[in-house]
Parts: sequence; C-alpha cells; structure tokens
Amino acid sequence: MDEIDRAILRELQVDGRIPYADLGPKVGLSPSAARLRLQRLIDTNAVQVVGVTDPMTMGQQTMALLGLRIDGDPRAVADELARHDEVVYTVLTSGGFDLFAEVVCSQPRDLLDFINDVVRPIEGVASLENFPYFGIHTHRFLWHVD
Repeated sequence: MDEIDRAILRELQVDGRIPYADLGPKVGLSPSAARLRLQRLIDTNAVQVVGVTDPMTMGQQTMALLGLRIDGDPRAVADELARHDEVVYTVLTSGGFDLFAEVVCSQPRDLLDFINDVVRPIEGVASLENFPYFGIHTHRFLWHVD
C-alpha cells in the first residue's frame, strides 16, 4: 500500500460515496485511475465497502458497551452473545475485560432486561460492566491511515 492508496482510504473515510470524478483529483489521479486503485484494494481485501447504519436514526434509543469478565473460554460467550439481534459486535480482549459487546435496544428498560435476562445467565459470565451511550451520532468509524 502506497501513499496514494492511503489517500484514497482517507477520502473514503470522509465520504464513502464520493464519485470517482471527485476522488481522483483529490488523490492526484484521474477518475478512472482512482477507480482502478480502489478496485485493486477491494480485490486484495485491503478494503471492504459496507454500509454502516446509525441505530439511533433507525428507532433504537439505547446503546451500550458491555465489558465482561469471563470464567472459562470467552469465545463461547462471544458466540452465544452474537446469536442475539441486540448485539452489534463482540470483541475478545486482553486486560481488564475478557470480552466487549456492543448492544442496541429500543428503550433503557430493554437494555436492563437484556443484561439481566440474557447476558448474566450465560455460562461463564463472571461479571459485567455496562457503559451506556447517550445522544445521537455516537459512532465515528475513522481509523488513522498511515
């Protein structure tokens, strides 16, 4: 990956739907060259083009990151959590928590019920901390492209 590839990625982070006619000049290429570069990045799995929704604008009003400490294999708990629609993603970690899970629910009461009725009873869940999000547009999926 060279500097032009990284410039393309930076532009896509700002606007994933940027037309090639605009992308090319911003990264020092013609529109067709920018299209070919991006297609190469996609073909080599360096880039994945996906749509990301904002749950708050889709009617979900409560989001939280759950930090879980696990007795046993955290992968089994992650797999069990991933079967539930409320779970956006799970991440295995090292450090203070064994596993993080982001969850989205319609109302604060639904989050409480999900935690108490679904998450806590899962075999291996030793403890859980809830980090709720408030407000809209809480997510920014931007990574520094070096």
